[in-house]
Amino acid sequence: MGFGVLHQAGDGLGRRAGAGGRRHAPLAARGLRPGGLLEPFDLDRLADLGITEADFTPAVWERATYRDQLYALPFDTHPFITFYDPAIAGPAGILDAEGGLSGITSPDTFLDAGRRLAEVTGGTGMTFGYLLDTAQTWRLFWGLYHQAGGGFRLEPGRPAELDEARAGEVVEFMQAVTDGTVAGRDVDYFGAIASFTTGRSGLIVSGEWELPSFQEAIPDVAGRPMPTIFGTPANYADSHAFVLPRQTSRDPERVDATYRALAQLVKGAQIWAEAGHIPAYLPTTRTPEYQALTPQRDYAVASESVVFDPPAWFVGAGSDFQARMSDPLSGALQGNRDAASTVTTMLREMDVFLSQPVPA
Repeated sequence: MGFGVLHQAGDGLGRRAGAGGRRHAPLAARGLRPGGLLEPFDLDRLADLGITEADFTPAVWERATYRDQLYALPFDTHPFITFYDPAIAGPAGILDAEGGLSGITSPDTFLDAGRRLAEVTGGTGMTFGYLLDTAQTWRLFWGLYHQAGGGFRLEPGRPAELDEARAGEVVEFMQAVTDGTVAGRDVDYFGAIASFTTGRSGLIVSGEWELPSFQEAIPDVAGRPMPTIFGTPANYADSHAFVLPRQTSRDPERVDATYRALAQLVKGAQIWAEAGHIPAYLPTTRTPEYQALTPQRDYAVASESVVFDPPAWFVGAGSDFQARMSDPLSGALQGNRDAASTVTTMLREMDVFLSQPVPA
């Protein structure tokens, strides 16, 4: 038996619009399990190798299960967080005694921090690259929407539901950030990286996968989870996971070898962590070796409040769904549309996907 690698995204803490929380099936299960393409993991076999549910955050583990069976073995989480240059953030007065971001607890305090950073840089305070990008604005929106307590319902054959008031509030905040002072209005992905690494901006909202580039330019670069701006901690994230393709015949020796190999990979993610990703296997993050990694140790707590894409067959990293959501959001940040029409367009695009037949 071999193993596959699934780059999945989903929201184990997602909710119906206006309703209480509920668990969602993982994308692996929604897209592949109903079609009989995957086999569940043997939890007893994993436990014998030192891997149990207690070794993962609830959000990550729940997302990998379907009907109480584990169909994806989480390898990491890579959330959307904040990186900042202490040499700029310090003089701006937005750091606490431990070097973390201080006092950013609301939309107004976030914007104020950006203006204070801009006074130091002489350019923009922060940077966020989104122009012509097919994911960035969606990542930022979806994380902040969950911070605001926004619910949703995406069920095939039914109209999409969002809390339109809260969604509009988030879009208006994103527009306020890209005002030309807090952050630039027309900045693409690589332009944002260049602005941050050359000191023209003091903070960047980015995925932690960019850490190696940042450390090369700013050796003491700092990182923290996305500030809790709307009341509830939430960090948009993706995740890598291993899956087991269904086999018509199984060789017991190959099954054993596969489980042993996966256990070694999941438990031995220290090297992977050095590049920025957060190991899904929590014992790794508690080792002295991991705790010696900065700023990784400082933003690892983001894995406790991760928010994945909605649980539907048409979503995930690189999907057309992300691109269709990012397009109206990008227009709003450029000043080409208001928040209300942006949310209306997003709902209309969601309805298009929900009207399509489920392929599984």
